[in-house]
Amino acid sequence: QVQVVESGGGLVQPGGSLRLSCAVSGIIFRPNAMGWYRQAPGKERELVATIGSGGSTNSADSVKGRFTISRDIAKNTVYLQMNSLKPEDTAVYYCNADYLGRNYWGQGTQVTVAS
Repeated sequence: QVQVVESGGGLVQPGGSLRLSCAVSGIIFRPNAMGWYRQAPGKERELVATIGSGGSTNSADSVKGRFTISRDIAKNTVYLQMNSLKPEDTAVYYCNADYLGRNYWGQGTQVTVAS
């Protein structure tokens, strides 16, 4: 059974940093694309950043220059380094893995940016 598990969320002051991790288990082959999405209260889930199996990345304009997505293929793990955090980054962050044509989601991790 494929499992996607996020970790690393928490409370941070504006301007601070956090690193999210997401590990995929229960798989035989390497996932295709993996990515991070977020959902703030009262808003729809939105893309934050994705990374392909070849390492190509894509990110939302709102996080460019502040967030960096990376991937450890051997560990089936994807990371999101978040710097210069703003209150508007507050949301539940979800990890997504594209595996054998299906999308798998984690349970989400809360990120709160407040002073």
